[in-house]
Amino acid sequence: MAITEVERRRGQLAALSIAAVVIIVGVPLWWRTTETYRAWLPVSQIKDLAKLQLHLSADVEVVFARGTVTPEQQKKVPLTQTQDEEHTVDEDTTLRYRYETKYRTATIMEEDALKKPTAAEADLSLHMLSESPCGSLVVYVIPESSSLLPEDVNVYIGQRRTALVRISAQMRVGKTLEQLLAQLEPQIKQVLQVMSFSHTDITVALSDRVRFRPGNKESIADSMRAFKSSPGYEITFSLLNPDPKSHQLHWDIEGAVQTYIQPLLTKLSPLANFSMDSQTLYYTMLGVTPRFDSSFEAYTLNADSLAHVINPVEARLGSNAASSNPVLNFLLYVPDIRHSPLYIHDHRKQEVPSNAFHSPRWGGIMVYNVNGFYGSETEFPVHVNINMAKVMGVFLAQLRLLLGVQSLSPPPGFLVAPCGSTGLADWELDRLMWSRSVENIATATTTITSLAQLLDQIGNIVINDNIAQQVSSAVTSLQLAMAELEVGNLGFALQYSKEAILASEKAFFDPSLLHLLYFPDDQKIYA
Repeated sequence: MAITEVERRRGQLAALSIAAVVIIVGVPLWWRTTETYRAWLPVSQIKDLAKLQLHLSADVEVVFARGTVTPEQQKKVPLTQTQDEEHTVDEDTTLRYRYETKYRTATIMEEDALKKPTAAEADLSLHMLSESPCGSLVVYVIPESSSLLPEDVNVYIGQRRTALVRISAQMRVGKTLEQLLAQLEPQIKQVLQVMSFSHTDITVALSDRVRFRPGNKESIADSMRAFKSSPGYEITFSLLNPDPKSHQLHWDIEGAVQTYIQPLLTKLSPLANFSMDSQTLYYTMLGVTPRFDSSFEAYTLNADSLAHVINPVEARLGSNAASSNPVLNFLLYVPDIRHSPLYIHDHRKQEVPSNAFHSPRWGGIMVYNVNGFYGSETEFPVHVNINMAKVMGVFLAQLRLLLGVQSLSPPPGFLVAPCGSTGLADWELDRLMWSRSVENIATATTTITSLAQLLDQIGNIVINDNIAQQVSSAVTSLQLAMAELEVGNLGFALQYSKEAILASEKAFFDPSLLHLLYFPDDQKIYA
């Protein structure tokens, strides 16, 4: 009996030991090995980004040339003034602008530069003296007696980050420096609206985050026309020859790209990477049959039919399946002999001077007539050397619009210098960088907050370390981008905003998330 009692107690102890091991070791181990792994995310910082407060700072230097300030006014220069503006876009988005304006008198070398015969030469000479940092402006105030500007022009916008503003003698005589600056302020503000960011531009750049509030029709049209911000773009030039039996076409596309397009893309390199290719397509017709207009003695395409031109042609263009970057298409169409000459007409039935049109976020098409090569004794096929300067002038203008370089209408009394051989003025690049930086920040914050909300709602989805790293990287880059915008470092702000959007999209579209993201609970089997 004693042995039986001992064995019974031993069995009880063994059972209790096994139960203890199961409870103390097995249950936690089972819980650990079967739980959904969810790496740590900076949730509090993401919630802060949901309430976006953007601070943009621009530095403006106003330089008074000889004869623009009295000796009494000059005693109070140099001087620095700061102006702040705040705009509430919606309940979750606030914009604050800070303009720091420094006033000083011109140096001897700047005075010499301002004595050049033309404003363009003065702009170049001033640029050679000192190059203004990205995102900043220098405004030179010149006297009424200066011959740099025509009589009907009060403000000259150069190719760099420099502007010339003319003031009359009545503005300075018998006034204090504070009164003079108050009278100058409206013109300086107009210069800023043209050469730097404007509230309308920044609001439009936030379109991924906030709902449009129509204000400036031109800015809205520009934003709908331009491609969205992207790390890279593919540019394809296509020559369409629907009648190779009649036309033997030659176009020096490689040389033309290097001469006309590459300088612009080199200047835009801080914004994105660009790759280009070209092709020639034979027997490719437009999707619309042109109509003969006896009053013009030519075939015409009216504005209403242009929308039907692209789809049939697009099917022949092909696509780069290896790249996810947007594609900008530029097509040069040479009409066949039966529909030549061919002209594009606008909504007012007027001939379009460029004989070209563009489609928002797609590209442009130019019609190139070669009927001038035809004669009574012409032998076919006709050998045609295409005037690439004419063609690239049109494509360059379309490329600027499609990449977001806005077509501005300067205020009365303003003269804007041509953009030069690069196809883009320095201040135009700055305007685009301001907009792209804000657009990238808006897109990245929307992406990262949406991802955080989805992961919070779906509790059993795995969050691996790679996703957590990308999310943290996106949040850090966003914080750095906004900090650089606040102090006016536009170049760094753009770079960090690009890193933020890349990291946020990598996290959002991670393959490990996609197969579980929308998997219904009622189809899950638990062991």
